Amino acid sequence: MNSSTRYWLMKSEPEECSIDDALAAPAATVAWIGVRNYQARNFMRDAMQVGDGVLFYHSSCAEPGIVGLARVASEAYPDPSQFDPASPYFDPKSKADAPRWLLRDVQALRKTRLLSLAELRQHPGLAEMKLLQRGNRLSITEVSAAEWALLSPLLSGH
Repeated sequence: MNSSTRYWLMKSEPEECSIDDALAAPAATVAWIGVRNYQARNFMRDAMQVGDGVLFYHSSCAEPGIVGLARVASEAYPDPSQFDPASPYFDPKSKADAPRWLLRDVQALRKTRLLSLAELRQHPGLAEMKLLQRGNRLSITEVSAAEWALLSPLLSGH
């Protein structure tokens, strides 16, 4: 990762797309479908760059936490699920000529040990991490370079 690299935490429900699913996908790359929050969409559209680091986070499960490392693997493009009436992410107000929702492809790099919310909260250097802020429910949040540097050895188990 170079000095202009940014870092992100991206939440996925493991029943929908787990770190194992992502690693098993062709080129270990999955489309990050279903983001239906404007701030998270804007991160994907305006702030993310190909090559940015991603903390792969399992949410809405028995043991939520960081479970893998990934990278942003594509530019933003329209999320096809918004146009599919059979999809839970269908948006009847979104039009093909003016899509409301975007996605990026994410390439899983490796599975890590589970780093739970409780463990994250034990590290003073992570006190300001967006994930740990009361009321934060965004599926995509920024991670500072300092937070990434603190988390890297924790995720490798060292």
